[in-house]
Amino acid sequence: MPPAPDPSPDPRPRRVRDPELHRRAILEAAAQAFAERGYSRATLRDIARRAGVTHGLVLRHFGSKENLFLAAVPGTRDVDKLAEDSTEPLPTRIAREFVRRLEGPHSNDTFVTLVRSATDDEHAAAGLYAAMEERTNETYRRLLGGHALEHRVPFLAALLVGVTFSRYVIRAGALAGMSAERFTEDLAGSIDALLRVDARAPSPDPSAEQA
Repeated sequence: MPPAPDPSPDPRPRRVRDPELHRRAILEAAAQAFAERGYSRATLRDIARRAGVTHGLVLRHFGSKENLFLAAVPGTRDVDKLAEDSTEPLPTRIAREFVRRLEGPHSNDTFVTLVRSATDDEHAAAGLYAAMEERTNETYRRLLGGHALEHRVPFLAALLVGVTFSRYVIRAGALAGMSAERFTEDLAGSIDALLRVDARAPSPDPSAEQA
């Protein structure tokens, strides 16, 4: 009697239990979804579908859409990298990393989404901006000191938001027409001018000197 044929292989793909692989897939899908649809219109179910995971798994990893957005924003992670690299002045490091992120060949930077979303949902954009600021404050405190964190870093953030809006959202004006090389150089110069004053201690009180 001939041997029975082997049972047909299960055509369904087996799910791979790899939390880190799932996390990376979710972050990549989130960056694409937020870039294409904006923060308000992007949904966790669509992001889960793009990543090939369940909606529940997205929530298990990140808890909420806001947390997922903040995890997908490269800037909140790259500030820590700036603190580790001391081969160039800090303004140059900030400018180079900013341009690298936003002008990469496959850039879906969610910081652009955040700036763009301010025109669609002011309340959501304000909440996300505040959360991003909170995540990066400690690193800037270590790099520049407490006084600079209060009196210089808010203006640095405003500079980068304005630059993002001009060059990457409306794509108009002098900044939009610059080459990447000149833009990087001029951005570094602007950041340097903003941070050049030693803001680790308050300036002397002129009235006290006259007394």
